[in-house]
Amino acid sequence: MIELLKQQINERMPYEEKLNRVRELLQIICLKIIYDKGYFDNLSFVGGTALRILFNMRRFSEDLDFSLINKKGYNFSELNSQLVKEFKLLGFNFEAKPKEERIVHSSMLKFDGLLSELGMSALKTQKLSIKLEIDTNPPEGWHLANTIVNKVYLLNIMHFDLPSMFATKLHACFYRKYLKGRDFYDLIWYIGKKTVPNFTVLNNAFKQAQGKDAGLNKDNFKSFLLEKIEKIDFEEVKKDVERFLEDKSELALFDYSLIQDSIEATYR
Repeated sequence: MIELLKQQINERMPYEEKLNRVRELLQIICLKIIYDKGYFDNLSFVGGTALRILFNMRRFSEDLDFSLINKKGYNFSELNSQLVKEFKLLGFNFEAKPKEERIVHSSMLKFDGLLSELGMSALKTQKLSIKLEIDTNPPEGWHLANTIVNKVYLLNIMHFDLPSMFATKLHACFYRKYLKGRDFYDLIWYIGKKTVPNFTVLNNAFKQAQGKDAGLNKDNFKSFLLEKIEKIDFEEVKKDVERFLEDKSELALFDYSLIQDSIEATYR
């Protein structure tokens, strides 16, 4: 497995790209374990990493995000134990530290000494980490889809359909407590796909977080988007997202006027 990881990188790559490519293969291995152990009976893959792996979005991602769609048989501690067992069988020095006190169950997956073994760090103790999160109370109204992925492994992955994922991303863009540039790359990606959000999920997400229904629909969605992007500092967005881009020239997309025009053209 270490040799397979080494094949993802070469000496000409910047360090950030090496790190992104190594992390992505580890994410795919995580998905393989989750698939093999039947956890897609309980979980739906969501978020930016889902867009990357399922739809070949051109930015890398750090975390693995899921929504709990079936509570029957779901056991977060058991899932973490399976990840530890399988990664160790593959030869990794691996640990998972689960936390399930809150609605979002999380686990920091840590690979000890891997960067050193790959020649990416002089520190033998330096860890590479991936955060796994499961929303155990996702907003209602989602629709599911299955996608067969052929990336190292052949997997059938359960996930929210694009309108449902777009709805959850919109909530993250405009109501997250901090600015995350990657969210806005995803927003531009969805607009480029002319995606219309699942308004049931979107309004339920707002109701969960803000305590009231936003009343969004296809008639007022364009106005909502235009109002919200006026408040975004796209220079800060660029700083956050740059290290995850395959093509740095895409930073030019983070232009208020360009995004405004795209929204006007897409959501008439």
